[in-house]
Amino acid sequence: MSCGDPHETDCSEVLDHLYEYLDSEMPPLDRDKFQHHFEECSPCLEKYGLEEAVKKLVKRCCGHDDVPTDLRAKVLGRLDLIRSGQAVPEHEVTAAPVTPQES
Repeated sequence: MSCGDPHETDCSEVLDHLYEYLDSEMPPLDRDKFQHHFEECSPCLEKYGLEEAVKKLVKRCCGHDDVPTDLRAKVLGRLDLIRSGQAVPEHEVTAAPVTPQES
């Protein structure tokens, strides 16, 4: 996605690193660069707002559940594939049933 306008930071770079921005996992200089981009690029700002809303919704609805280790590994592996531009398998990601943890 690109708005077609020239920017100091390209739209594709911003979108490729959007979750790093959302999760505050980038250096302050990069965060400032992305913030400036959002101020001048409404399509990227819209995408940012949508992803931020989804992240908040997931946290609100699922933030209290323990994630099975194997499911977390599968999801992170799939995200790595997507980020690297590789094809993602069509089958669904499933996890083994959750068993209560001993106290």
